[in-house]
Amino acid sequence: MNNVVLIGRLTRDPELRYIPQSETAVVNFTLAVDRPMAKEKTADFIRIVAFGKTAELCEKYLAKGRLVGIQGRIQTGSYKTQSGETRYTTDVYAERVEFLDWGERKQSDDSSSFNTDDGIPEGFQTLDDDDDIPF
Repeated sequence: MNNVVLIGRLTRDPELRYIPQSETAVVNFTLAVDRPMAKEKTADFIRIVAFGKTAELCEKYLAKGRLVGIQGRIQTGSYKTQSGETRYTTDVYAERVEFLDWGERKQSDDSSSFNTDDGIPEGFQTLDDDDDIPF
């Protein structure tokens, strides 16, 4: 079984590209995940890869510092540098990405479906009093 679940913050904005032959979207970003029970606050920096619609949504809505949850699998690989050295890689291939905080959304042309003033999607509203919740 190869399954990993992570919660952390993006260290930089996601980088989106497309695979030329299939035009499949691929996004890469690094997640800083705090180490539990450490004497000093420290984190692991884990490379994340996502594909397809998930990749496009990550590029559109995620930014440096955002808190996200990732569920996926670990994949290792290797490659040779120009000088002939072998480099080894370990990445998490995301199968599911959950946006855990929204904050201010990145600027985009599609502002009609998202209220940028308070970070609430169109069609939703903030409830001021818990007594108004219908359940």
